[in-house]
Amino acid sequence: MAREQKILLNVGCGPRGSGRLPRFFGEWREVRVDIDAAVAPDVVADLTDLSAFADGSADAIWAAHCLEHLYQHQVRRALSEFRRVLRASGFLCVLVPDLQTAAQYAAGDRFDESLYDSPAGPVTAHDMFFGLGAAIAQGHTTMAHRCGFTPSVLQNCFDGVQFAEVVLRRRARTLELAAVARPAPASDEMERNALLQGLEL
Repeated sequence: MAREQKILLNVGCGPRGSGRLPRFFGEWREVRVDIDAAVAPDVVADLTDLSAFADGSADAIWAAHCLEHLYQHQVRRALSEFRRVLRASGFLCVLVPDLQTAAQYAAGDRFDESLYDSPAGPVTAHDMFFGLGAAIAQGHTTMAHRCGFTPSVLQNCFDGVQFAEVVLRRRARTLELAAVARPAPASDEMERNALLQGLEL
């Protein structure tokens, strides 16, 4: 009997080809989810309301650079929706700009210096705080940031959400914070490390 294909929700997906999923998800079925119908997602939905998806219907959720577009009080609601949609054996990966690092560039008067190249173009500390300026200038005002994260702020957002395990990492090359959250803890350190390596964290 053929093995059932695992389901990945790519939430806040943006235009097709605008981001890069880890090779880990190569054989998975990707379901693209975004609030902006213009990017032609498979499902148009707000991160805080994933009612289009049944409880426990996804094996993983990839949420790259979308939580910062919410207001701070909405973040925990989105995380709760992610948890509801995940299967007990699944996991969530969140990527957000690392504002603690960005603040160091701002404090050094390097606010508008290009820090790294993203699929959408060069990124500055100003972009990390307020949203990608080039996209906003083209009228994509939903790209503006409404909140931000340091490691402790991101960790605190998971408080009260029913994840058994949350692991934080810094992605130094792209100045990101990553959180991998699981409804059930890893069975051992080898399993945990294998997942983190697969997600390129």
